[in-house]
Amino acid sequence: MKEIIQLILLLLIFASLFFIFKKAGEEPWKALIPGYNLWIWLKIIHKPWWWLIILLFPGPNILLLMIMSANTATVLGQRASKDMLLAGLLPFVYMPYLALSNDIGYMGPVDRKVYPKTALQEWRDAILFAVVAAMLIRTYTLEAFTIPTSSMEKSMLIGDYLFVDKVSYGTRIPETPLSFPLVHHSLPGTTIPSYLKWMDFGYHRLPGFRTIKNNDIVVFNFPEGDTVDVQMQSNQSFNSILRERAFNSMYKDFTAGRKVKPLHDYIGNERQKYMQNEDFTVRPVDKRENYIKRCVGIPGDKIEIKQSQLFVNDEPAENPKNLQFNYYVETVNPYPLTPQNRRALKKKYQINYQDMVPLSGKNQVFRFPLTEKAYNAFKDDPMVKNIIKAENKPDELSFMQRLMLRNRFSSEFINFLKKNELFDPEYSIFPNAPGFNWTVDHFGPLTIPKKGETVELTTDNLPLYKRVIDVYEKNKLTIENGKIFINDKETRQYTFQMNYYWLMGDNRHNSQDSRFWGFVPEDHVVGRAAFVWFSMDPELDLSDDKIRWSRIFTGAHSN
Repeated sequence: MKEIIQLILLLLIFASLFFIFKKAGEEPWKALIPGYNLWIWLKIIHKPWWWLIILLFPGPNILLLMIMSANTATVLGQRASKDMLLAGLLPFVYMPYLALSNDIGYMGPVDRKVYPKTALQEWRDAILFAVVAAMLIRTYTLEAFTIPTSSMEKSMLIGDYLFVDKVSYGTRIPETPLSFPLVHHSLPGTTIPSYLKWMDFGYHRLPGFRTIKNNDIVVFNFPEGDTVDVQMQSNQSFNSILRERAFNSMYKDFTAGRKVKPLHDYIGNERQKYMQNEDFTVRPVDKRENYIKRCVGIPGDKIEIKQSQLFVNDEPAENPKNLQFNYYVETVNPYPLTPQNRRALKKKYQINYQDMVPLSGKNQVFRFPLTEKAYNAFKDDPMVKNIIKAENKPDELSFMQRLMLRNRFSSEFINFLKKNELFDPEYSIFPNAPGFNWTVDHFGPLTIPKKGETVELTTDNLPLYKRVIDVYEKNKLTIENGKIFINDKETRQYTFQMNYYWLMGDNRHNSQDSRFWGFVPEDHVVGRAAFVWFSMDPELDLSDDKIRWSRIFTGAHSN
């Protein structure tokens, strides 16, 4: 239905040209020839032929068509501000009006020798042209991004400003071209969507110069960002909100002595309540949050993590130069995190203020993320009594999880979950299902889906591929009496329609990545991190090495 409406609106605009061409002294049949009609249209409104090139690019071409519609009103003598606005914003309404009105005839462009442009008109035209050019560059070649979190430290730093190359992997055509120029998913300072879903082009990508390789730093749309709590935005994924609420409901039943139902029943109930009572939005792929991580697995790769070491196809992966892990540090004497002490730790060991986590009220136990170089220096520091690398073992909750659970749930409930193979109350690790007791340091093995390859499906391995089948590749997936149905047909196998990738942060213990939400589909890939054009530490002052001069104009893939 949406496609039919889109077609009707476009036909209204181009059918209007038949009558407008006649008014302008051109043969009306010229309006019926695609491409040629655009060239004649530009001729009528006295605009350069090379605008045809911009009209080839979805997104910028819509803004240019709006400008052309406003110029059409001008050459037909409708030059008031309201005419400009109506023609630009509602061309599918105003163009037919211009075409069919007997009182409107062709007058030609404004004679600028007699009526020169005002300063306001000059600024208007310059801004509109600049916006079209910026949209063309931003959408199809390079886009500027800022690193907001420490998940890629110390390869990419908080406060790095980088350009992302969209051409190398093949530029992705905008799926939602009806969008406010030069913003992402929301209008600045609001939660109002910046786009309209009236027009949806689906997933298409231009040919690229290279494919994604292992260790590439990639920008992509957050795979779990399809449904978003408007208030939470990107702070917590919709699925994790449902799991958290489901466990709270399960805990209420447990403490009240009521029968505890299967987890999926609670999740289903919470989903229904959420949809009825909460403010949420469903975003198209190209309007989901932008993330940046390192690609550690390409389609067909086998991924496994053992004692925090990544293995790809059963071989130890090459670790990034600045790979970080968390360490528990005990000091000889109390070391309160005063501004002076924080500054000393940051200067000596490159630890961000936000990553300095005290774990005892006595100021003697801390958690710090450290590179191998920083660890070797830290362990020899006279202030350090003991330093231990954090490791989340299989079948064991992390230290921080145990602290949080102690405040939320009783030990009896935790033991009940363990006994019933519901070990982690939030299932924070992919595939977020019982039977997969993986952690960030002991994970897998699993094989990354590859386009055209077929996997045998069972109720045991289905959690690994469920989201791929029903969300990313848009199939109807159901399970009835232990049998798997895809599009209402019972099946024991599935052939993947897209390639998928595995992405992880270099700050391995402080990164929300594929270990938490799984595979990244190819249609979510935005581009390749190209180079850092500016870098500024948000935790420091200008007088205190705030600007990182050594990082300016450095290649993102050289870090």
